[in-house]
Amino acid sequence: MLRIITGLLLLLACSLPVLAQAAKGVDKQNVRVRDSGTDRTPGNNGNKTDTGAGRGFDFGRGRTRETPPLANPYRLTGRRDVIIKAVQDLMRDRKMVVDEGASRFADGIVVSQPFTFTKGAVVSEAELSRYAEVTTSDSRAWTRGRYTLTVEIQPIDGNAANVSVNAKVEGRTDGATGAEWTTLRSSGLAEDEFLDGLIVAVTGAAAPGRPLPQP
Repeated sequence: MLRIITGLLLLLACSLPVLAQAAKGVDKQNVRVRDSGTDRTPGNNGNKTDTGAGRGFDFGRGRTRETPPLANPYRLTGRRDVIIKAVQDLMRDRKMVVDEGASRFADGIVVSQPFTFTKGAVVSEAELSRYAEVTTSDSRAWTRGRYTLTVEIQPIDGNAANVSVNAKVEGRTDGATGAEWTTLRSSGLAEDEFLDGLIVAVTGAAAPGRPLPQP
């Protein structure tokens, strides 16, 4: 009997620290380790990254600023003959072919032959959606994309001209009946990219508010 009583007393002595800790409720020290943020204002969770205004990681959201498109037509300083030559040179630099038959150089109109900017079923739809307005309902198995540029230079005076760029964007699908090209509405990207390069070619500097275009 003495051994039984001694064992019960020993078990009770070991259980007292556990019961005391449970009576305290939450382990505050563990909470402080998990949540070490010092800013505890409402709606801000300090260094906690799971919720609230102090979530820590936003992957740069809200920091990217889109560059506004250039005016089209764009007022460009330079003689018309200089600009016409710059247009032809820029097309050749970008691996485009000037359509001599469709162009009217005396009238300040330069037209390119269709330029294929993407090919292959894997990348064509993504690239095509950058240069053209491709809706979900119009999504197809695109295999190529191309555009034709028409550049018109209208002189204002001897030292300036209005330059307008228009792109005809087309997407190609390959089916049982063969290849078919479909004309799509331009997003304005092809026109903006060409104007951006033309401004640098004529003036030697980028358009206001823009960096020099990548070669």
